[in-house]
Amino acid sequence: MKKSYIDYAMSVIVGRALPDVRDGLKPVHRRILYAMNEMGLTHNKAYKKCARVVGDVLGKYHPHGDIAIYDTLVRMAQDFSMRYPLVDGQGNFGSVDGDSAAAMRYTECRLDRIADELLADIDRDTVDFTDNFDGSMREPVLLPARLPN
Repeated sequence: MKKSYIDYAMSVIVGRALPDVRDGLKPVHRRILYAMNEMGLTHNKAYKKCARVVGDVLGKYHPHGDIAIYDTLVRMAQDFSMRYPLVDGQGNFGSVDGDSAAAMRYTECRLDRIADELLADIDRDTVDFTDNFDGSMREPVLLPARLPN
């Protein structure tokens, strides 16, 4: 039993908690960026409700809870959390003082310009794809990432 638990714990740590050195992203970050790209939420398009993005990611790629997805999306929009934010947020995305972000139904987002460099040429067979959790769609194993993240 102890060995099984340790094997499972290590699998979770390696599979979800540690960023992949090749693109610098955890699976949840990668899935959010990919879903936003698939939705057409590039830096030069209109903002969409974060709830819509969270629902898309939850339903298609990451069935681990909406709060985990939204918290990750919020962090990627905070200029005080990331050196180069990957998401361009509109609305209350929290503060450096610890104030939390508004509910996802009140905030909007789109990809930031720098995220284009992480997703560039993804449609040109530059990375491998794998089945999503239920085998109904494909998702990238990692992002092309022209720049280090």
